[in-house]
Amino acid sequence: MRIISLLAASLLTLANPMQASELPENQVDAGKVSAQGKPVTLLGQGIRVGDTAPDFKVVDGNFVPVTLANYQGKPVMISVVPSLDTGICSLQTKYFNEKVAKEFAGVAMLTISADLPFAQKRFCKTENIDQIDTLSDSVWRDFGAKYGLYIKDMGLLSRAVLILDKNHKVVYKQLVSNLASEPDYQGAIDALKQL
Repeated sequence: MRIISLLAASLLTLANPMQASELPENQVDAGKVSAQGKPVTLLGQGIRVGDTAPDFKVVDGNFVPVTLANYQGKPVMISVVPSLDTGICSLQTKYFNEKVAKEFAGVAMLTISADLPFAQKRFCKTENIDQIDTLSDSVWRDFGAKYGLYIKDMGLLSRAVLILDKNHKVVYKQLVSNLASEPDYQGAIDALKQL
């Protein structure tokens, strides 16, 4: 019954474009991201290095709510992708799963997208994603709103890599300027080494 309620909430959220239009424009990152050579508008609060990361509410592949508080006392790396079913997002997720997660076993590794949990679960099974937690912002859009990564008129999250220390202070933020580009993996790895 709980899964059915969450699924219904998810479908209502997806069908209600007014929710996104009520979000403020992200002034912190205005003009920093483009898609196909055109600037996109990011919605939500926006965060800066040095900020305490806001708690957020997303769901896992079984529609179980997950919050940042679930990782209390642990450093966290958040890889944000628009959609796991696209080439660059797939490469980014596989890179962090295969090449980074094992080296930094003490860091909670998350991938967050606006994909439905069903699609994320299928992707993880097909691609053997088993070292990172893949989470969906499709139900409440809470992560995108609080981190300023919700792309106006697209219903997707902007590509980014965020690293939080064990107190969940933002110590690294990489907002990828072109949605069609991979992140600077070495920059993220260097920041993880500083934890």
